[in-house]
Amino acid sequence: MLKKLIAALLLLAFIPAAYADEAEIRKILEAKFPQAKVDKVTKTSYLGLYEVFMDKRLFYTDEKVSYIFLGNIIDAKTNQNLTEQRMQKLTAIAFDTLPLDLAIKTVRGDGSRKVAVFSDPDCPYCKRLEKELVNVNNVTIYTFLYPIPSLHPNAAEKAKAVWCSSDRQKAWDDLMLRETAPTAPATCPNPVDKTIALGEKHRIFGTPTLIFADGTVVPGAVPLAQLEKMLAGTKPN
Repeated sequence: MLKKLIAALLLLAFIPAAYADEAEIRKILEAKFPQAKVDKVTKTSYLGLYEVFMDKRLFYTDEKVSYIFLGNIIDAKTNQNLTEQRMQKLTAIAFDTLPLDLAIKTVRGDGSRKVAVFSDPDCPYCKRLEKELVNVNNVTIYTFLYPIPSLHPNAAEKAKAVWCSSDRQKAWDDLMLRETAPTAPATCPNPVDKTIALGEKHRIFGTPTLIFADGTVVPGAVPLAQLEKMLAGTKPN
């Protein structure tokens, strides 16, 4: 009993020191990068490094923040990309928290698999992704209209016109797959401002960005083979 008590007291004595180190590193980083948002500082189990998640980027530093290390850390024994695994956890978005009523819903086959896509109507990579999604079956796709005006000044009006169309799914497919712009007036009540705010809340900076049912967030025009792996719940190599 005495041994257990001593062990517990030693553990309690250690925990504040660990948190104090992380707090101190956060303080140094905030002083060095006052415009950045330091989301999380975590002591790693390797090389005495601290993991820093800041402005949706992951990097490593020493206990004095004398050096910053960018890039991936690979476990040589298992060949696993530890940085990539941590990024997936740190950027995950719980699928059931998404306001799916603000998205265009497309069901193919039995619709059993789910994915949400933040997409800009004038984004060429979004159009490339749509050509891949056409070949995916047994899936429900929730498309959040996410125009980025700084890149595509006319995208917001196109997004609103798609939403105002009598058949939103067809209007979206016509625009993205066939380069046929929607003809509906972009004047109906629409969720575009809300979806922009939603994307900014989740710090989605580019399109397309996909969110899978397990919360994994993947940016970019994902090829079909990788889409199938992610929808099956298997992480790509």
